[in-house]
Amino acid sequence: MILAIGDPKNGKAYPSKTESTEVFMGKRIGEEVDLTAIGLEGYTAKITGGSDKQGFPMKADLRGTSRKRIIITKDKKKGKKLKVTRRGNIVAEDIAQLNLVITKYGKNPLDTTIDTPVKEEKKSAKEEMVSQSLDAVNKISAEEAKAMQETMKKGKKH
Repeated sequence: MILAIGDPKNGKAYPSKTESTEVFMGKRIGEEVDLTAIGLEGYTAKITGGSDKQGFPMKADLRGTSRKRIIITKDKKKGKKLKVTRRGNIVAEDIAQLNLVITKYGKNPLDTTIDTPVKEEKKSAKEEMVSQSLDAVNKISAEEAKAMQETMKKGKKH
């Protein structure tokens, strides 16, 4: 389960992965949870929401653990209503991501206790192609490049 732990003191959110989800099972949105089981000594947090494995968000006033199709009002003046799918307010095994807000702080600061995963920077297809072409510039001679250019021009339809 992925946890998004929000720190109201500095306004930052810290992502964290955990395998010990028993602490959160059966808890409702709005309940406080002791975070000692996931390695944050002395910290307690309030559950503010989450989403399941398919991306459907939890709704605080919807009872249960299952998904439900509900009607929400989008624009009261125009009378627009939408039928949307939401998940209940109780944490179950289907929940993939849980949002938490720190209510009581421990001795150690959050910056040092939470291991934030480092994202690998992925290049776009265009950036990859440009870097490959720049690498190939010094590998072929000018005559070979001109010959390749001529063959490419012949292949174009006018």
